[in-house]
Amino acid sequence: MDERQRARRPGGRGARVGAAVHQAVTDLISERGYGNVTVGEVAARAGVADSSIYRRWGSLEALLTDVALTRLNARSPMPDTGSLAGDLRTYAANVAREITGPEGLALLRLAVALSSNGQQGTQALDDLLAERGRQLQSMLDRAQERGEHAPDALGVLDHVMAPMYIRVLFGLGPLTPDYVNSLVDRLL
Repeated sequence: MDERQRARRPGGRGARVGAAVHQAVTDLISERGYGNVTVGEVAARAGVADSSIYRRWGSLEALLTDVALTRLNARSPMPDTGSLAGDLRTYAANVAREITGPEGLALLRLAVALSSNGQQGTQALDDLLAERGRQLQSMLDRAQERGEHAPDALGVLDHVMAPMYIRVLFGLGPLTPDYVNSLVDRLL
């Protein structure tokens, strides 16, 4: 393939396949819930062969973890506003927007369901939580470097993230900006 052909294929086939497979997973989980999705169904929805999925991800759990991590990381980036309060408010607002969006509940259910799917599922959830913890810790470390008193990452999860997740998972009310900001204020 010459350079002109490559230039017309930004991201290439691999990127297109990855995006199609990720979207297929999200759509199927939104429609059917976790546990009712197979690699074959994901492959059919994405227009790829089962072997492509196994070759790239190795297992359904690894694929589901990759989808959850990619979606959560892309949509809930770690902000840097110059203050811990600003970072936490922005981050919490981003998460609230993500988990109440069209794919949000499916991604939350996916993350929760991974833990009940044997050793691979437990490892997948552990990997997901570890990555989110590293991201939160980087935000908290920046705050400490600026001389601010920062809670630990588990405190952010317990006092800000968990209440939002519970509200969404159980349909207990909207995540209004005032509510989200009040969670951050209570933590700080």
